[in-house]
Amino acid sequence: MAATSKADLLALSEKEFAKLQAALDGIDADLAATPHPDDDITIKDTVLHRVHWIGLFLGWYRDGVAGKTVETPAPGIKWNQLKAYNAKVREETRDVAWPEARKCLEKAHRDLMACLKDIDEKTLYGTGIYDWTNKWTVGRWAESSGPSHYRSATKYIREIVRKTTASR
Repeated sequence: MAATSKADLLALSEKEFAKLQAALDGIDADLAATPHPDDDITIKDTVLHRVHWIGLFLGWYRDGVAGKTVETPAPGIKWNQLKAYNAKVREETRDVAWPEARKCLEKAHRDLMACLKDIDEKTLYGTGIYDWTNKWTVGRWAESSGPSHYRSATKYIREIVRKTTASR
């Protein structure tokens, strides 16, 4: 169920981030670099993907507030090009060390929470506030880039850990 208020969004963000952090606790650099057997994506890739998408949301919001044109998901990228776009993000972050990836995730979460705390309820959940949000609210975009992404990452990471430890 999607959040429908600022309080719900803040609480959901903290709850899902805590679950993600718990899933990441105890994962060393070797396990973080182990690819998922079905798609070759690592835990580190998954974490840095979430960092990137939080950054995209923050950029969309900042640009929208500034009255700039916002291109979602990214300039020159269409939604049906996400697979290639995300592969490019993985390639660009390949050399980030595991401890740094964790720090980047924590900073991205802090930045997201600070942004959400600064946005008033009407801006978060009003419709038609910005052209770039289309039929979604700013809050729904934030949720898809933050807590929903945390939830899917937690599930994916647990699956990698389960499959990796089962094969040992």
